Amino acid sequence: MCGRYAATKDPAALIDEFAAVDLTEGRIRTDHNVAPTKDVPTVVQRHPRDADGAVLEDEPAVRSLRMMRWGLVPFWAKDPGVGSKMINTRAETAKEKPSFKKAVSARRCLVPADGWYEWRRDGKEKQPFFMTGPGDGSLVFAGIWETWRPKEDKDADPLITFSVITTDSVGRLTDIHHRMPLLMPREKWDIWLDPDRPDVTDLLVPPPADLVDTIELRPVSSLVNNVRNNGPQLLDRVEPAADSALFELPNS
Repeated sequence: MCGRYAATKDPAALIDEFAAVDLTEGRIRTDHNVAPTKDVPTVVQRHPRDADGAVLEDEPAVRSLRMMRWGLVPFWAKDPGVGSKMINTRAETAKEKPSFKKAVSARRCLVPADGWYEWRRDGKEKQPFFMTGPGDGSLVFAGIWETWRPKEDKDADPLITFSVITTDSVGRLTDIHHRMPLLMPREKWDIWLDPDRPDVTDLLVPPPADLVDTIELRPVSSLVNNVRNNGPQLLDRVEPAADSALFELPNS
């Protein structure tokens, strides 16, 4: 966890929800089956820079909507392929691991989602579920991000990547999987995104039970297991006994 999610909101809805400037350059696409290595919208908050690239720390930080690739590639990585192994970051060890600790203190983001998929074992098979919140608001994952360039070409366009923070599951979610994305409630967005706050230890904890209690645990079709399948039908409720499709499990 978390290995798949859905993100279907259009840019206008996300800009309004997060009070952010749109820097996605028209690249947002409706996606009912987001998988690692895809480019997706994220929310960051950074101080502006001058013409030479220097950070203007005295200027107010600006919140923006930006596209990033899912799967963290640390700046020191030799090959961007390492990102496929860093789609998640454990909240419990994020501040100590060399791959994540700098990003946790200085490069945090929010990841808007309609909900995420998880698989519960039923006998020899696993039943996919879609976890989604009430109403039209996003479920928001805490994330961290990095900028990477090949060492042999410092002038190359940067590759911007992110990882979803995960934590122990809470409440009813423990019946599906022992891990879950770290959900960030609206009242904590400002703190998580604050570029001038290096220590967010108090936010790296499982979400409160009352937040988790609002989440719907919806059984869905095993069509979601194939990353080539994409469309609103993936979010439809399907009773497990009625879903006889055979499938291979994704990494989750």
